[in-house]
Amino acid sequence: MGHALCVCSRGTVIIDNKRYLFIQKLGEGGFSYVDLVEGLHDGHFYALKRILCHEQQDREEAQREADMHRLFHHPNILRLVAYCLRERGTKHEAWLLLPFFKRGTLWNEIERLKDKGNFLTEEKILQLLLGICRGLEAIHARGYAHRDLKPTNILLGDEGQPVLMDLGSMNQACIHVEGSRQALALQDWAAQRCTISYRAPELFSVQSHCVIDERTDVWSLGCVLYAMMFGEGPYDMVFQKGDSVALAVQNQLSIPQSPRHSSALRQLLTSMMTVDPQQRPPISLFLSQLEALQPPASDQHTTQI
Repeated sequence: MGHALCVCSRGTVIIDNKRYLFIQKLGEGGFSYVDLVEGLHDGHFYALKRILCHEQQDREEAQREADMHRLFHHPNILRLVAYCLRERGTKHEAWLLLPFFKRGTLWNEIERLKDKGNFLTEEKILQLLLGICRGLEAIHARGYAHRDLKPTNILLGDEGQPVLMDLGSMNQACIHVEGSRQALALQDWAAQRCTISYRAPELFSVQSHCVIDERTDVWSLGCVLYAMMFGEGPYDMVFQKGDSVALAVQNQLSIPQSPRHSSALRQLLTSMMTVDPQQRPPISLFLSQLEALQPPASDQHTTQI
């Protein structure tokens, strides 16, 4: 797929006057591709995200994603190494050069453990949650919301620290909806940009006069927490069975009982999964609770089922 467009497959590419060697393809989806490249100037590995831009709007969205990365210099938010726009015949490709994380994503870690019959320990879950919350807090403090938080959009660093990625769906945190046309437009946008099984209830049926704010990320964080606790998102199976996620999220989540989890962790999850967005606490509250719950540093082990 896209051989005529992949300059990388022919050896090296130059970005910001630095040469990078193509190593292998890491993945693809929709209109984007991710390649592993090595910087010949420093010997470091990078992920080169190439977004195929068919029209001006695509180029603007890619530029906006790069701009979102540049807003932050935070250990829990993926930094942008370089950005450029390349012409490929009548089309364009937007190139985002990003750090490469060999451990992959949080979802990779959850699946690795599940394959061995294991789950993340509560201690590790609390550590991960704290880092994710700190990243979200930084995004919210700048007046934005991530809008597509999920385990596949959280990378893990060498020390296991979580790093938020895929900032392409980020937008203004507080959206005042005034009228049915704006409500429908926002609902359609969410259907395209916010993963269905991690999407907040208020984005499925946007009211004509309401305020959508950054607490959509808190709901998604709750779904991520559930996945860390139980090995899958709370609405993954609903979606896979073809049932209505939109209906399922309107009811308070039933949390399975497990001796692996404390009542404090279960309470955190319950609060995050509050259906009414006006009753859902902000990320700052969870951050203070998580800081109080952090155990003393010690070696991590997985818990056998």
